Amino acid sequence: MLARPLLIGSEIYRRSTYGSRHPLAIPRVSTALDLIWALGAVTPERYIDSPRATLDQLARFHDRDYLAALEQAERDRSQLSEADRRRYQIGINGNPIFAEILSRPSTAAGGTLKGLALLHEAGGGIVHNVGGGTHHGRRDRASGFCYLNDPVLGMLDLLDRGYDRVLYVDLDAHHGDGVQDALSHDPRVLIVSVHEAGRWPYSGTLGDRGGGSARNIPVPPGFNDDEMDFILEEALLPLADRFDPEVLILQLGADALAEDPLSKQELSNGALWRAVAALKATAPRVLAMGGGGYNPWSVARAWAGNWLVLNDLPIPEHLPFAAETVLRALHWDHSKGREPPEHWFTTLPDVPRPGPIRDAVRLAVADVLR
Repeated sequence: MLARPLLIGSEIYRRSTYGSRHPLAIPRVSTALDLIWALGAVTPERYIDSPRATLDQLARFHDRDYLAALEQAERDRSQLSEADRRRYQIGINGNPIFAEILSRPSTAAGGTLKGLALLHEAGGGIVHNVGGGTHHGRRDRASGFCYLNDPVLGMLDLLDRGYDRVLYVDLDAHHGDGVQDALSHDPRVLIVSVHEAGRWPYSGTLGDRGGGSARNIPVPPGFNDDEMDFILEEALLPLADRFDPEVLILQLGADALAEDPLSKQELSNGALWRAVAALKATAPRVLAMGGGGYNPWSVARAWAGNWLVLNDLPIPEHLPFAAETVLRALHWDHSKGREPPEHWFTTLPDVPRPGPIRDAVRLAVADVLR
């Protein structure tokens, strides 16, 4: 087994952007990695520069004509026809054409494939690919800011290697529709998603089991820490216990946090960290990844904390100067970012956000355990 968790990242996330007006204009992966380094929580020998997935690796799930269109868009966006833009949903509907439109997502996919290969070769352990988690990507088109689907590519690779119990748990505020539609027909995979009800992509409704291997827990707006803890104890851990996974893949989008502009959930990062701490013990091989999250401070703090939890390291109440410097250097051109509160610079943990466990949450938990 891997002696200690490994961290996968890349400088491509620092130097590429979706465009100044896009929700993903903010620095997320690069800031989380900088914060982890500033905390002294990783050493060079445990950091892996992510490879890019090859076209052959990507074609295990994605259509080659779609991949060719992404290649063309990266070479020269002006040469991509209007018909291809509509067909492949690139350059429209929130999926902009930018300089690394294929290089960046194929780096995320390469990191996921590399992490799973390391876990397979070592026979167990934990790997964190911070740039992964692009769970909306479709076989033949972009969707929801996702051009490729690295969770699907990773799980297909595991199935090709002979694994027959792969558990995928998605805590993003948005339902992982691309993952469910691609793999929920396969009994070797169990796909569990906790997400906000009634939010784009408007799938993963109560009782939706996809092709049979999906379990969806849609939660109401205002989703709080006590409700997340309830779902963890009463649904996620029992499902994992029943399934007895050989591999666990965790999609840890940070857009369910209260400060995020693209959801109406009210979690603190502590609720996410408790889920990570409990779930990582349910399988001998664990790959954690990122996902959504559109407030640069809340994402960086949450994802750096994920790495600490994966390593069984304590969460510091007060950040050292180097870590604080990373957070003070951020800029976010959004109403929530114009006067950031001081604790976004000086601490990792949020103030807890308790609340009642509502009937809609209890009903969703009962449904997935049927």
